[in-house]
Amino acid sequence: MARDAAAHNQPPAYASDQEKGLSGAGSGSDGAKKDVLGGDGPVARVSLSSGSGVPSRDATHRKLKSRHIQLIGIGGTIGTALYVQIGKGLLKGGPGSLFIAFAFWCTFILAVTLCMAEMVTYLPISSPFIRFAGRYVDEAFGFAAGWNFFVFEAALVPFEVVACNLILHFWTDVIPTAAVIVIIIVLYALINVLAVQWYGETEFWAAVGKVLLAVGLIAFTFIVMVGGNPTGDRFGFRYWREPGAFAELYYDGALGKWLGFLQCLIQAAFTIAGPDYVSMAAGEAENPRVVMPRAYNAVFYRLTAFFVLGALCVGILVPYDDDVLTAAFKNAEPGAAASPYVVAMNRLRIGVLPHIVNAMVLTAAFSAGNSYVYCASRSLYGLALEGKAPKFMTKCTRAGVPVYCVGFVLCFALLAFLQLESNAAKVLDWFVSLVTASQLINFAVVCTTYLFWYKALRAQGISRDSLPYKAWLMPGAAWYGLVGTFVMAFVGGYTVFLPLPGQWSVPDFLFSYTMIPVFPILYFGWKIVHKTRILKPHEVDLLKDKAEIDEYERNYIPAPPKNMFEKILDKLFG
Repeated sequence: MARDAAAHNQPPAYASDQEKGLSGAGSGSDGAKKDVLGGDGPVARVSLSSGSGVPSRDATHRKLKSRHIQLIGIGGTIGTALYVQIGKGLLKGGPGSLFIAFAFWCTFILAVTLCMAEMVTYLPISSPFIRFAGRYVDEAFGFAAGWNFFVFEAALVPFEVVACNLILHFWTDVIPTAAVIVIIIVLYALINVLAVQWYGETEFWAAVGKVLLAVGLIAFTFIVMVGGNPTGDRFGFRYWREPGAFAELYYDGALGKWLGFLQCLIQAAFTIAGPDYVSMAAGEAENPRVVMPRAYNAVFYRLTAFFVLGALCVGILVPYDDDVLTAAFKNAEPGAAASPYVVAMNRLRIGVLPHIVNAMVLTAAFSAGNSYVYCASRSLYGLALEGKAPKFMTKCTRAGVPVYCVGFVLCFALLAFLQLESNAAKVLDWFVSLVTASQLINFAVVCTTYLFWYKALRAQGISRDSLPYKAWLMPGAAWYGLVGTFVMAFVGGYTVFLPLPGQWSVPDFLFSYTMIPVFPILYFGWKIVHKTRILKPHEVDLLKDKAEIDEYERNYIPAPPKNMFEKILDKLFG
């Protein structure tokens, strides 16, 4: 890692040997980074030379506990898509296609998770997978990967701000849109300029609410489907039989059902993520080589359960040809009004729950946007540390917050004001289309980086058995993830090419495919200017920063819980 010259250096903490061993998919020894007391807490100290050749230092603080890391990964992924936007997939593909598509896409997310987990736990630094792309593949590749991920995260911020505004209008239209946008942006600013542990606490409790809502809606589905509702209707899997499990989209017959499934798969590709959010917190995690493997495993399995079961639930509750749900999306109904769960609650004459769901969906949207501000600012910070963004972006506050990076990200949030002049639903659709391609490119980058890392390990005689986390099925899983995510990046806007009247749309085409040519433009632009080349396996520096990480592992002393409540939380999420 790296750090700005303004950092406060103090003597290292007292050393203590740490117990070895990891559980889950990985195996090997624990580890972490050297802990140096500076400012308000531990400073991650790893020196490096940036792309410009100017040494930098990382001024972030390792203050995020295991429970923070796990819930940040969940909180950043669960937004309005799981509760509201998932209904679009149901309408276009039917319950069977939706369920299969979400389950199928989780296999690609598993492949990406395994790639990230093995690399990041070996070297848990700030913005790890962005910087690994430059270290293990090509400096130009790291430049393109970093800016692609930054744009992806920054574009999601106004998406969630707009979503929060729509959710509030579920109750009343009296609240002025501009005021809502301003309040949300100010709250994001306050949370993200404080010390990182405050961000961690905010996201932890917000994510707990999301988890409770997801579990509650799954339980709600089971109860009402067996007759536990005011109407006494035991509908079970009725809607899988009538109108059916697979909807026909654009065409009749098998082709129409295939296109319906494809639309659900696109929906899943936008909705399901997670490992990238866990990775972005690696540089600010306490004892990361112990915490990160557990976080990767926990986040993947929990998110898979929520999204796959969520897809199953909405298909049970609402038919794919439901008039109310169709009208809600067509008319851009605010908040949870377009949620399949709320549509089912209203049909079953359940009165209070829709308002509770809307309140929780509001929390989910706000929390997701907050996570995007964090991840976008840390990705920009990582780029600055590597000399691929302006150097002043490396400046941190005494609390370890890259304040200029946070401010720059919040400028993207101002795009939410487009809602004042444009149709809100169309603005949301455009943001969804744009960031979907960027997310898939990012996943493909991670898998590509892993393949270069894998070859470098073999060429330099480093056994994967010695790593803190040894991923399954490698390198096959990395190839699987690379092919799947790369292909899906080109599939996202396929509807504009269908030979049907009204399908071609210039805005839809641009927002679906703009980021695909931008990546090679960034790559070759940096490559030509800086004359970089693809690294050969024996040239990759696998030991850079490792000594500092190993020293932190030897010196790390876990802070005891302050009270019984913290002790319980540490047990639950440790």
